Amino acid sequence: MLSRLATFCYRRRRWIVLAWLVLLVGISLLSNAAGKAFSQDFKLANSDSQKAFDVLAERFPGRSGLTGDIVFKADAGITDPGVQARLEALFTEIKRVEGVVDVRTPYSGPMAAAQIAPSGNIGYAIIQFGGESSNEISRSTIAAIESLVANARADDLQVELGGFLFQEREPPGSEAIGLLAAVVILLVAFGSVLAMGLPITTALFGIGVGFGVVNLLAHLTSVPEFSTQLAAMIGIGVGIDYALFIVTRYRQALADGLEPETAVVTAIDTAGRAVLFAGCTVVISLAGMLLIGIKFVQGLGLAAASVVAVTMVASVTLLPAVLGFVGRNIDRFAIPGLGKHAHGSRQGFWFRWSRLLQHHSWVAAVGGLVLLLGLATPVFSMRLGSSDESNLPETMTVRRAYDLKAEGFGAGASGPLLLVAELPDGVTPQALLPVLQAVQADPGVAQVAPPMPSPSGDAAIIQVIPTTSSQDEATIELIERLRSEILPAATEGTGITVHVGGVTALFEDLAVQLQRRLPVFIGVVLALSFLLLLVVFRSVLVPVKAVLMNLLSIGAAYGVVVAVFQWGWGCL
Repeated sequence: MLSRLATFCYRRRRWIVLAWLVLLVGISLLSNAAGKAFSQDFKLANSDSQKAFDVLAERFPGRSGLTGDIVFKADAGITDPGVQARLEALFTEIKRVEGVVDVRTPYSGPMAAAQIAPSGNIGYAIIQFGGESSNEISRSTIAAIESLVANARADDLQVELGGFLFQEREPPGSEAIGLLAAVVILLVAFGSVLAMGLPITTALFGIGVGFGVVNLLAHLTSVPEFSTQLAAMIGIGVGIDYALFIVTRYRQALADGLEPETAVVTAIDTAGRAVLFAGCTVVISLAGMLLIGIKFVQGLGLAAASVVAVTMVASVTLLPAVLGFVGRNIDRFAIPGLGKHAHGSRQGFWFRWSRLLQHHSWVAAVGGLVLLLGLATPVFSMRLGSSDESNLPETMTVRRAYDLKAEGFGAGASGPLLLVAELPDGVTPQALLPVLQAVQADPGVAQVAPPMPSPSGDAAIIQVIPTTSSQDEATIELIERLRSEILPAATEGTGITVHVGGVTALFEDLAVQLQRRLPVFIGVVLALSFLLLLVVFRSVLVPVKAVLMNLLSIGAAYGVVVAVFQWGWGCL
């Protein structure tokens, strides 16, 4: 079948290229006409943090939107009349910005005292936005606030903005960097500008059409906005990889004396077959994210799988058509000294390396196994969770806001926990006093704010600041103690239900759910991959080897991630 497909694409190459161009332009226009519908739905069904958010949205409607912090430090003290006047003028200006609902200052309200550090020279205000997702808050709103804060800064008054809304909203151009790296690597491998351009062109076509598919998918299901970055990085990788296989095989066929058409058919029937089954395996793996049971993770999987599928089809249809135009000119615009053994020479390093491994197979197998197992060892200490602003560069205002909060209120100030209490009929917020006392008595708690009742009086929120940062394991242990020991004991027999919410608790619940579903995800993906390889090779040994190698390589990769990002190995 692949031979017939390759022959058709080669002989009808003008129509095939035209069809891909029409598809690219058409789906891009359709996608733009449909508009963006990316979701920011990060709900975790049945989790304690989600229940806290739901109660907050229902009974504290003014508090359910996103928030940001204004953190400030004044040498004269926050309550100095001159400092207070300047800060209150800033808060008034920010309240007038479109999209801002309120600014909770340290000068008024039930939480005011808790917003001034014990030292008296550091404090913060909370900006309450009307939107519940970052998509609902315009860039102009953020820019207006940033401008007002910049104007308020002075030698005796440091003012910074905290919260993810004030981080750089445009992601770095990692895709462009990856593409540039691929160009350099392909030039070294092929030694020809034309040969290098074929995998790049195929990958770009696949990604372009894939992006249109992803945007249309967002209208049908929950797809997060950053899925395009993930899809682009994976699409660039597999697109270049798949096209590289086929182009390399085509060049070898030409070097063996075959005519261009026969060389294309040979390349697609051999390397193209590997591309199809490899692509199907990747699509199965990415589609396996549907088993995680979290909407935005499922959307990520669908988006990435769609781009890979489109890129795979482009590799076995568009690429043979383009090779038909290239013909024997594949090595035109050659770069002297590069691509010396690109035709599969038996004098190249990789040929000699393969022979060395074959002659010492047991030594290579045992050595490779020991190396992979050693790299995989840290995976048993892997801890999923969230990172905080302390990982960001000091040039960013959110990092400086984090440092100020940590200086004034402790490491846990930037990741407070929010206890949301549901009160039965006839029970007043005063009944929460035992809860406050029990929580404050825990050694992992730095500060507990007084309860703030809902307008209807049937709920209350309590802010808890841990002694440790949000990414510290001790904070996760505190959340577990609150849920399993402290809160059940303090509310026993009262009819009060207290949920532990906040961003830190939300990420912990996300990590728990990921850990719970990860074995199922990995097991199903490996099982389906095994069955696919069983059909392809009609052998049990080859799929078993592939599954074991996948487990070892994935374990080693995760182990390196743990060693570098969790243990800090190799970090400056």
